[in-house]
Amino acid sequence: MRSEIDAVAFDIDGTLYPDAALHRIIIPFIVRNLSFMIDFGGVRKQIRLWQEAHPAQRHDDFFRWQASLMAERRGGDVESMMEYIDDLIYEGWKPLFRRVRPFPHLLETFTAFRESGLKIGILSDFLPSQKEDIWGLAPLCDCILGSEECGALKPSPVPFLDLASTLGVEPSRVLYVGNSQASDVVGASGVGMKTACIVHPFARALGKRIPDADISFTSYRQLTGDVLK
Repeated sequence: MRSEIDAVAFDIDGTLYPDAALHRIIIPFIVRNLSFMIDFGGVRKQIRLWQEAHPAQRHDDFFRWQASLMAERRGGDVESMMEYIDDLIYEGWKPLFRRVRPFPHLLETFTAFRESGLKIGILSDFLPSQKEDIWGLAPLCDCILGSEECGALKPSPVPFLDLASTLGVEPSRVLYVGNSQASDVVGASGVGMKTACIVHPFARALGKRIPDADISFTSYRQLTGDVLK
């Protein structure tokens, strides 16, 4: 695949670390804030439904829009809700991510891609700054974007096109690596990117592949070989 691409970009959550690694840590937080998290999840679903009806549009102040939808559900003013979401989730989750262990061989993969001349990007639905230096990978990246900062959540084409533009690479020359068929594979392929999707080794042993993904992989050493061969 190396001759077909000029850049590789990565999702974070569930892609750079196993979902289970966060789930074990975040359960007490969810229990303490169950009502709020149910409403927050409902708002994110509401946002994605709006995006399906307006696929090329963005909200320049995404965080205010999100807070306004939460305020409609829970009451209160938008400014206070913005501050609360920031304190509870965007800043509040940072200590949790310090306890999360990423997948093995990530640094090895990022280094091999850079040494081969590929640009490297990150595009995540939640702010990448939640993960601080992203387990030491941030210095190897040419761009790091949060889709919320782009004004639309994945799988909207907006953040994927912003990613390609920031990298300075045509979408068709980007490989996007994720863990979700609905958000990552559909969103990236929708703008012409190639896609790779991580699959649990047990599921892969049972023959599971991700429909429409160009690469299904179970380890980052496997991904490195598939991309650079």
